[in-house]
Amino acid sequence: MEEKIAALRAELEADRAAVHTKEDLSAFWQKYLSKNGSVTGLTKSLRDVPKEERPAAGKTINAFKVWAEGEYQALSAEIEKAELAARNKAETVDITLPGTRRETGALHPITRVKNEIIDVFAGMGFEIFEGPEIEDDDHNFTRLNVPKNHPARDMQDTFYVAEDIVLRTHTSPGQIRTMDTHKPPIKVLVPGRVFRSDSDATHSPMFHQMEGLVVDRGITLCDLQGMLDKFVQALFGADVRTRLRPSYFPFTEPSVEVDVSCFECGGKGCPLCKHTGWIEVLGGGVVHQNVLRNCGVDPEEYSGFAFGIGIERIAMLKYGINNIGLMTENDLRFLKQFKD
Repeated sequence: MEEKIAALRAELEADRAAVHTKEDLSAFWQKYLSKNGSVTGLTKSLRDVPKEERPAAGKTINAFKVWAEGEYQALSAEIEKAELAARNKAETVDITLPGTRRETGALHPITRVKNEIIDVFAGMGFEIFEGPEIEDDDHNFTRLNVPKNHPARDMQDTFYVAEDIVLRTHTSPGQIRTMDTHKPPIKVLVPGRVFRSDSDATHSPMFHQMEGLVVDRGITLCDLQGMLDKFVQALFGADVRTRLRPSYFPFTEPSVEVDVSCFECGGKGCPLCKHTGWIEVLGGGVVHQNVLRNCGVDPEEYSGFAFGIGIERIAMLKYGINNIGLMTENDLRFLKQFKD
């Protein structure tokens, strides 16, 4: 037995010198100390030892097992130490090198203006509603009192997905969806992307709009102007005023274009306002009675006003941007100008 242990010890020591990684260590364990390993198997060989010699042989085997396990533990500690040293070396930081500067991001000008507008109207009690970007003809045109022969329905103005399915041309369908599910009084703001077949320095096939709707008893055009005065003053300054000009929209009657007194020159006349003292910012009006009827609201009892704001339009005015395309090009030189 002692000769067998001596030979196994010499073999184990030779293999120990070849252990350098955790994989080698695992193989070493399997060969010698696992359930079927050579050292563990010595106990089974006691059956071949004469009965009177078994106590001494068992003692020798146990001592050898303790030694072999000690060798394994020492190997494990050495490999762990070597791997830790290698990791530390790989992760060494040269403190003499300049630090890596990570620039902070900033909100896109469209997002900034959208949030500002929402904050202003939320302070007036408006709720936010977001409708689908792909709309049916009924919500996008028909129930908004847009006649079948209206130019807005033409394919050169509207993107058609199917015969009666379109990419919404405005966020006004949110009015219909809100009045279908809520009874007056209603005070809702509908932000979102809209799509029209138009592209130049001040128009884009895809842009952002903010629709507002108020429906209650006794609502008039004066309520619209008073609310818009508060809105433009919050965005452009306390001295800014609004002016209403007659216009036409199928879904409002009367309809108005809303101008704001030039916040650049104070109304005296400058290149921004084309020397008129006024800048057009949005459209609105009193909700057409047909639109109310189409949504099950009695126009004899209730009235309302609606308005639509082009968010890019406000952003271009507020930040002096002269081309709408700059806001969708993702040019960092442009976007960095809006960091706080």
